[in-house]
Amino acid sequence: MKVSRFFLSTAVAVSALTLVACGDQPQEMTGQGIKSDNAPYQGVGSSQYAQDGWKPGDRSSWEQQLKTRAQYGQNDYTRMSN
Repeated sequence: MKVSRFFLSTAVAVSALTLVACGDQPQEMTGQGIKSDNAPYQGVGSSQYAQDGWKPGDRSSWEQQLKTRAQYGQNDYTRMSN
């Protein structure tokens, strides 16, 4: 008797999960609602997180900041050798 209740409750749970999965809506990438971003070096204007010496819209200073950060801030070989 207990075994049949277990199988019945398991079957009900599996059926419920199967029906829930059928209600998922397709998530297709369409042209609606897609925001085209600005170039990364354009920035978001004035920010407290902006590096000193960088001006929004100045691509060359942005690229230089990335090179500097990659070399000295994220390169463990140069950080640990000092």
